Amino acid sequence: MGIKQTFGQKVNALRKGKGLSQEDLSEKSGINRPYISAIEQGKRNVSLEVMEKLAEALEIHIKVLFEE
Repeated sequence: MGIKQTFGQKVNALRKGKGLSQEDLSEKSGINRPYISAIEQGKRNVSLEVMEKLAEALEIHIKVLFEE
């Protein structure tokens, strides 16, 4: 599995762990829902800015996105 897929699975698990839908995460992060879906499917090469928005919306430190 590649890094994009691993990252997408992590975002998906964190989102679901917080009880958020993709729409909820979209509203909290300012990232549109189709882009979040593509991230979770491992189809997007995510920038640091997007990672920061996701971490803030999930109320986690950005490093958690990279922990196994």
